[in-house]
Amino acid sequence: MRKKIVLGASAIILFFSLLIFFFFKTSYDQKLIEKKKVNLIEKENTEFIEEKIESSNIIEDVSYSAKDVKGNEYFLKAGEGIIDQKTSNYIFLKSVKAIINLENYRLIEISSDFGKYNINNYDTIFSKNVIISYLDNKITGDYLDFSWDKNLMIISRDVILENNTSFLKADVIEMNIETKDIKIFMYEENKRINIKSVN
Repeated sequence: MRKKIVLGASAIILFFSLLIFFFFKTSYDQKLIEKKKVNLIEKENTEFIEEKIESSNIIEDVSYSAKDVKGNEYFLKAGEGIIDQKTSNYIFLKSVKAIINLENYRLIEISSDFGKYNINNYDTIFSKNVIISYLDNKITGDYLDFSWDKNLMIISRDVILENNTSFLKADVIEMNIETKDIKIFMYEENKRINIKSVN
C-alpha cells in the first residue's frame, strides 16, 4: 500500500514537473519568437531609413570639370550621382560621359554605364560598357581606371581596340594621355595578343 502511495505521489510530482517545464519552455520559445519579430521589424525599418537617406543624396545631372597648368581639361557628366555615405570624397555615377581635352591634340571621349569619381584628385573609375574614342581608334572594355595626376588610363576586362586598319583583343591596354604611348599586354605570358587586319 505504501508503495502505491509513493508511486502515485511520484507520478503526480512528475506530471506537475513536466507541466511546469513545458509551460516555461513554451513561454521562453514565445519570447524568442517575439524577439526575432522585433529584430526583423527593426532591420526592415533601418533598411528603409538607409534607403531614404541614400535616395536623398541622389543628384541629377552631375557635372565636374578640371584644368591643369598645361591647359589640359577634363569634363565629366553623369545622369545621376550618389554621394558615398562613408566618405564624401567619392561620388557614384550612372550613365557617365567624359571628355579629355588635351593641348595640341584631339579630344578623348569616354562613356560607361557606371563610375566612381574622386572629387579631390579627379581620378575616375569607369565600369561596364566602357568606350574610349580618340582619333580613329575605339577601345571597349568593362573597367577603366583613369588618373588625372598620373596622366594614365588603364582599361581591362574584355578589351578590344579597333580602327580602320586593325582589330585587337587583349587583357589590358595602358595609355599615357600626355605622351600618347600605349602598352598592350596579357596577364598570362603564354597567351598572345590577338590582332587581325581589317583590310
